[in-house]
Amino acid sequence: MTPMSAQWPRYVRVAPWLLIVGGLVWNALEPADYWGDPLLAAAAVLAGALLPLRDVIAVGAANIVGILVLTTRDGSLGTRAGWLELANTLFAALLGVWLNRLLARHGRRLATVRSVAEAAQQAVLPDPPERVGELSVAACYRAAQTEALIGGDAYALQDTPYGVRMLIADVRGKGLPAVAAVSVLLGAFRENASREADLVGLADALEGSLGRESAHRGEELRMEGFITALLVEFAPGSAELRVLNCGHPGPYLLDGADGGVRRLDATDPALPLGMGALGLSRPVPDVWPFAPGHTLLLVTDGVTEARDGGGTFYDPVTGLAPLGPFRGPHDALDALVRDVERWTGGPRDDDMALLAVTRHRAPAATMP
Repeated sequence: MTPMSAQWPRYVRVAPWLLIVGGLVWNALEPADYWGDPLLAAAAVLAGALLPLRDVIAVGAANIVGILVLTTRDGSLGTRAGWLELANTLFAALLGVWLNRLLARHGRRLATVRSVAEAAQQAVLPDPPERVGELSVAACYRAAQTEALIGGDAYALQDTPYGVRMLIADVRGKGLPAVAAVSVLLGAFRENASREADLVGLADALEGSLGRESAHRGEELRMEGFITALLVEFAPGSAELRVLNCGHPGPYLLDGADGGVRRLDATDPALPLGMGALGLSRPVPDVWPFAPGHTLLLVTDGVTEARDGGGTFYDPVTGLAPLGPFRGPHDALDALVRDVERWTGGPRDDDMALLAVTRHRAPAATMP
């Protein structure tokens, strides 16, 4: 129970002892009726649920010793009433120990499940490299529920002959079908990012891979319907970036000099991936300046649809601007996560995936 009990405040350790003191004092004042017994039983059960095993045993022993002292004082030790009082106290102590062991076993199973989920997340959604050429990279994934480590949000980054390419996506849906769709999408991105000469071709290749896998896997992928995504390309030797928006929230450009934040809205958003059957062609990617010191921030709708107590959506432009400028992508992600948590003030309704890159100046060439 130590890992679980460590989550509780320190004053929780004192609560069972306060109940014991109150119960024994009450019994001492009313020895004929022992009205304090419910407090002693509550102390044993509370300790079993919240404290480590050694504390549970100590609480149970204190209960038994206290009752022995009281029954000896009032002369009921050895009588039927005294034996019943000791039996009730012993039963409460054993109940606390049993409850403690039951919760400890459940905690071990939960830890095993979490470790498996962490391994699955690292396999499906590995951390990108922290540095690629002139770019510093940071990524972050926050599940809406504490125990759920994986879901339908995805990100990836790959260095290709056409430059560094990035993907962030949000699969419609939850659970294992969404995770299956994410694994297919990321596998297709890693396979085709170095093959396709432009982002439109890459998006078409992802669409084709999803369609083929949907035919093989049946309902697992068809249930998800579509995937919103952003495809970003940093061409080598260029101070620009290209963005193809497939129905996803636009990225944010953070100025490292003055801390300004602006959203890069698509001129002509493309349809989400998985909707190619509609037959619409994809638009030309937008081109944006990306100077040294700038940070590009990609998010999923777990950020843009986070609500405060009044139901107002979170806006990264107004939320991040007062917090900048940021020294790099890690600082930007840390500030954004803290600000979203402050905004919601509690659990979120959706998972939150973040990917950020900061461009640095290329090192000057040295003379031979």
